Amino acid sequence: MLSGRGSLLAGGLAAIGASLCCVAPLALLALGIGGSWMTSLTALEPYRPIFIGLTLLFLGLAFRRLYFVPQLCAPGVPCADPRALRRQRLLFWIVTPLLLTLLAVPWLAPLLY
Repeated sequence: MLSGRGSLLAGGLAAIGASLCCVAPLALLALGIGGSWMTSLTALEPYRPIFIGLTLLFLGLAFRRLYFVPQLCAPGVPCADPRALRRQRLLFWIVTPLLLTLLAVPWLAPLLY
């Protein structure tokens, strides 16, 4: 089973995969990098719903792990410290809006043109 940190990382990778077809060309163009090869990035568009589903799944698993599953830790290990759980929860709430924004870029991009 994935830990809270593992679920966040997996969710981040899935969100990057989901937005690669749309965000990557915009980011490369913003950096001044262009070319006809960039159209090959749109080949990932059919897989976008799968990546979105994986992102939401992993974010849900991370939320479940951080808030509903009691952490069983031996005394003296880092996870026994309540500050560690607080930091993990803070990181979750920082990463989640960023990932959801990344997923929403294809729908928000037409508003920026």
